[in-house]
Amino acid sequence: MNAALTPQALQAISLTLQLAALTSALLLVLATPLAWWLSQTRSGWRPWVNALVTLPLVLPPTVLGFYLLVLLGPQGWVGQVTQALGLGVLSFSFTGLLIGSIVFSLPFAVQPIQFAFEAMGQRPMEVAATLRAHPVDAFFSVALPMAKPGLLTATVLTFAHTVGEFGVVLMIGGNIPGQTGVVSTQIYGHVEAMEYTQAHVLAAGMVLFSFAVLVALARLQRPRDRVLP
Repeated sequence: MNAALTPQALQAISLTLQLAALTSALLLVLATPLAWWLSQTRSGWRPWVNALVTLPLVLPPTVLGFYLLVLLGPQGWVGQVTQALGLGVLSFSFTGLLIGSIVFSLPFAVQPIQFAFEAMGQRPMEVAATLRAHPVDAFFSVALPMAKPGLLTATVLTFAHTVGEFGVVLMIGGNIPGQTGVVSTQIYGHVEAMEYTQAHVLAAGMVLFSFAVLVALARLQRPRDRVLP
């Protein structure tokens, strides 16, 4: 199988892994405080924010990708700001892919962490408060360690979801080798060119990767589902 991997395929694999790693790292930073707020707040804004976070799960990827393309393009307000700053437009660039991946994978990061915080309940934070722990200290020393399974699940899901993205990355970035050509769009390109051998190699790798992710998730969830004697 290694012999069948072309330099372009290896380049696509490397770019995909970079994109998935950066997306996962940035989403952990962004999703954790958002998940905490959603799990703790009684604000009337909660259903609206929760719906906005969940929206990528129900929207067709091409719809989300289209609006992101418009937003990041030369006529979009983000595109106009980046052009005014001398950064050019972000569509059809790796940065544009990263932004699209963060938006598209947001619920896969927020929901497992939110569920972990909700399962923790209020008691641990109340105990920390009685010990005069500052809320920020209690969050980092009590809430985050207790939510570790949710954080790990969010990381695995986000990474895997980013690797498997197609519609959004194709709309925002196209399939530019070395810049936006990730594994999923590379497979699409091979099929269009009727290069089925190369498509088989990459597709089989995706199947094995997806299976490994499911096994990893099952192992992460097993300790929480175990019934004590």
